[in-house]
Amino acid sequence: MNPKRFDDIHRINYLTSETEALYHQASLKLGITDSVAIVLYTIYDTVGSCLLSDIYKKSGISKQTVNSAIRNLEKDDILYLQPYKGKAKKVVLTEKGQGYVNQTVAQLYEAEVRAFDSWSAEEINTYIHLMEKYADCFRGQIEALQGRKS
Repeated sequence: MNPKRFDDIHRINYLTSETEALYHQASLKLGITDSVAIVLYTIYDTVGSCLLSDIYKKSGISKQTVNSAIRNLEKDDILYLQPYKGKAKKVVLTEKGQGYVNQTVAQLYEAEVRAFDSWSAEEINTYIHLMEKYADCFRGQIEALQGRKS
């Protein structure tokens, strides 16, 4: 492997980990778990409700962890599950939940907005383009991986 590429990957992985640590720090400051933050953020990002399957897909965390967070939020009357199509379920904020989201993940969302406000439109577009390109290329590499044969 090219030593320069190794250094690049190391730096990118470090920055990714640092960003994940910042989201964890935000969750701690907001008094919520990381999994609750992810569930509520996904709902907030989709304007108050979303499909349960979207949370699974977008979060990258296990179904068990998502379901546990949702059960706790249901118990606290923050959200509820609503039948959708077939077996699909929609996750919907209650009125209390909307206030809770405003006190928690909406603040995180606004912090992200303020961080990006310091960037030019060109910088934001370049960042989005490069992230999409990397995700597409990396996805192709992951699909090409061959598992170990037992």
